[in-house]
Amino acid sequence: QVQLVESGGGLVQAGGSLRLSCTASRSILGWYAGGWFRQAPGKEREFVAALTWTRTYYADSVRGRFTISRDNAKNTVFLQMNALKPEDTAVYYCAGSTGGSVYDRASYAAWGQGTQVTVSS
Repeated sequence: QVQLVESGGGLVQAGGSLRLSCTASRSILGWYAGGWFRQAPGKEREFVAALTWTRTYYADSVRGRFTISRDNAKNTVFLQMNALKPEDTAVYYCAGSTGGSVYDRASYAAWGQGTQVTVSS
């Protein structure tokens, strides 16, 4: 079972930036997609971004502000978050998928423990 560890969360003022990292315990070359989801208090976990070998996908709420990327040599997926807003406050989870819709949580078999992102106004 692959282990995923997120890092890079923290407290930032509105308009600031953070870069999240998700490192896997073994190769991610077999992944169909790497993704990021987030969960705010009292809300369901929602899709944020994902990438496959051929394209990237973003939620409407983050498109143009967030960028997802991967470094296969380091078994790591990144989420660069710019122009952060208070509504981006949530626990962010990375996940790995071997198939299925990148927007669907059920497509992801491996999950990290989450990292807190708090954006102050």
